[in-house]
Amino acid sequence: MEFRVLAKKRTLAQKLFLIVGIVFIAFNLRPAITSVGPLVSLIRNDLELSNGLAGSLTTLPLIAFAVLSPFAPKIGQKIGNELTILLGVALIGAGIVIRSMGSISLLFVGTAVAGIGIAVGNVLLPGIVKMKFPNKATLMTAVYSTSLGISAAIASGISIPLIEKFGWGWEDSLLTWAYLALAAFLIWAPQIRKPKVPEGRVKIIKYGNSLLKSKLAWQVAFFMGLQSLIFYCLITWLPEILYSHGFTRSSSGWMLSIVQFAGLPASFIIPVVAGKMNNQRGLVLGLGTIYLISFTGLLFGGGPLIYLWVVLVGIAQGAGFSLALTFLVLRAKDVMDASRLSGMAQSLGYSLAAVGPTLIGYEFDHTHSWLLPILTLMIVAICMTVSGFGAARNKYVLEEGVQKSH
Repeated sequence: MEFRVLAKKRTLAQKLFLIVGIVFIAFNLRPAITSVGPLVSLIRNDLELSNGLAGSLTTLPLIAFAVLSPFAPKIGQKIGNELTILLGVALIGAGIVIRSMGSISLLFVGTAVAGIGIAVGNVLLPGIVKMKFPNKATLMTAVYSTSLGISAAIASGISIPLIEKFGWGWEDSLLTWAYLALAAFLIWAPQIRKPKVPEGRVKIIKYGNSLLKSKLAWQVAFFMGLQSLIFYCLITWLPEILYSHGFTRSSSGWMLSIVQFAGLPASFIIPVVAGKMNNQRGLVLGLGTIYLISFTGLLFGGGPLIYLWVVLVGIAQGAGFSLALTFLVLRAKDVMDASRLSGMAQSLGYSLAAVGPTLIGYEFDHTHSWLLPILTLMIVAICMTVSGFGAARNKYVLEEGVQKSH
């Protein structure tokens, strides 16, 4: 099978517009999820949901990620990555509108539809970055992972204030993010124009070997999944944990926002630093250590130090996610391998992550304490560190016997 990469010189204006487009796509890959966490208690009480079912509002998009991720590269190959991403943004906007209509069934249907759209962007952006910016892939990974973090943080922080300031319901607060999807759709739309390719500038990339045979690909997938499991558990339940420590609903939402803002510097710095390192095992060990310290702090209660634990959680989240994205670029030899590795890692990884929010909800329902849920997250952090040590090896998937050179 062949995948054709069309090489073409772009003007500075075209490059800048492409970067703006990538940033706006990234802006839409988390708010549909992170805006839910601060609103979980309102949605749960209004619709009379259990904590386990409320947790599935975060789990559903992860299931969509897992199911669609293997197919996104194939769809992108058939109709073009740019058009596939445009359709993904349209699905994000449509899903947000559907789930904001106020019924239980539409809430879950819309959440799943938005999750499908997000999955497309999650999978195809690493390939787009490697293809369009081959010599600046880790820098552009830093740019879009930071953009993603910014929108995630804002969405968490303003969900409750929108309700308090304008007298809205949770439905209106969730609906806000459909406008961001519309903006991204309009900005990205020009990218689907097919460029004229000068003769002799077409590169053919052949592929066919299964990534499922690659131990390194599995390690990348587990690292992606375990860091995502922690991220989505905290996005869903950290406001409730903080509420149990005496924070108000509004301040809990803002604390979740602070978590994500705290991670922004790491989101930008980690890919750039990782790209200059022979291997990234030191980064993985530091990440795991920070998670264990912060979870230990949350485990033993509130007080003034709780702000430190929250900031450390944010740093670990920002570092973990951007490092996972960087692995998708560094461990792939070419554009198609990047897309395929992204599809595999996000499919297997998000299948694992999907268990998290609902599991944590059920654990709290049965124990009425955050002790077991936080201990669970500590175990996951240890497993993430182990898989990350393997993913950090300086090798390419499918060529694990060949040492890379810098």
